[in-house]
Amino acid sequence: MAPGFVEYFNRTAINISPELFGRALDALQDFGDRRLAAMDAAGVERAVLSLSGPGVQAETDTPTATRKARDCNDFLAERIAARPDRYAGFAHLAMQDPAGAADELERCVRDLGFSGAMINGQTNGAYLDDDRFSVFWERAGDLGAPIYIHPYNSPDMPYMYHNHPELYGPLWSWTVETGNHALRLVFAGVFDRFPKARLILGHMGETLPYQLWRLDSRWEISNRGARRLALSPSGYFRRNIWVTTAGVCSNEPLRCAIDALGAERVMFSIDYPFERAQEAAAWFDAAPLSAEERRLVGGDNARRLLRL
Repeated sequence: MAPGFVEYFNRTAINISPELFGRALDALQDFGDRRLAAMDAAGVERAVLSLSGPGVQAETDTPTATRKARDCNDFLAERIAARPDRYAGFAHLAMQDPAGAADELERCVRDLGFSGAMINGQTNGAYLDDDRFSVFWERAGDLGAPIYIHPYNSPDMPYMYHNHPELYGPLWSWTVETGNHALRLVFAGVFDRFPKARLILGHMGETLPYQLWRLDSRWEISNRGARRLALSPSGYFRRNIWVTTAGVCSNEPLRCAIDALGAERVMFSIDYPFERAQEAAAWFDAAPLSAEERRLVGGDNARRLLRL
C-alpha cells in the first residue's frame, strides 16, 4: 500500500470482513521487519510487490490517475532499492490513457527494473480487449513484460448476486470477473495480434485451467463463425498465459493447473496478507509434485518470466 491510495483500497471494504480488512491494511503498509519476517518464516527468498486494491483503475480523472500511478511506482522503487535482495515489483498503470500507460510500463521496466505490471481489473468499465489498448499490448510484448490481471469488482452489480452478498467479492465474483476478462482477451484475438504478449492470472488461473476442454469444444458452437482464431482457445493458455497459486492452497487445483498448462506455466505465490505465509508454504512443501515440478513452480518459472 502506497501513500495516497488508501481511499481506493477502501472501496474493496464492502467485499471483506471489517476485522480482516483493518489488519490487512497495516500489513500492506509495512516494508520492513513484519513483511520480511513472514517471508523468512515461509522460506520465501523474493517477493514481487504490487499495489493492493483497485488503485487508479477506480479513478475517473485521467491526469490524476496518470500522476498517482507514477508516484506509486516511484514509491515502490524506493522500497525495493532499500532491500533489492528481497523485493521486486510490478508497475501500477493508469489505463485511462493507454499510450501513456505503455510509456510508464517502459519506464518502470527499463529504468526502475520492474518485472512487469499488475492491472486491477476493468478501468472505468473498459476491459483490456478493447482496441484502444492495442498500443499497450504491443509495447508490453516488445518489452517482454508480463501483465498480471488482478480481481476487482465489475462495473455494475449483476442481479445474480442479489440477496447473496457473500458471493460478491473474493468468494466468487472476483473469480468470475477476472476469468471473464482473460477470456475476452483470448476471444478478441489479442494474442493473435500480439503473440509476444504475456498474461498472468492468480488464484490458480481463476478456474480456467479446469475448463480448457470445454472452451475448445464449445468455441465454434458459441461463435457461429463470426470470429476466427489462429489457435484453439486452450492454445493461448499454453503459449501466452501463466498462473500463480496465490489465494489457493489446495492440491487438486494445483495438479489441474500443472497438468492442463504444463509445469513451466505455474508459479508459487502467497496472497499476503490475506492468507498466512507459513500456511501456504507448508501446503506447497507437502504438495504431490515431482522434484522437477517443485523446482519449476517453486522458483525457476518466476525467475525466468519475471527476470529475477
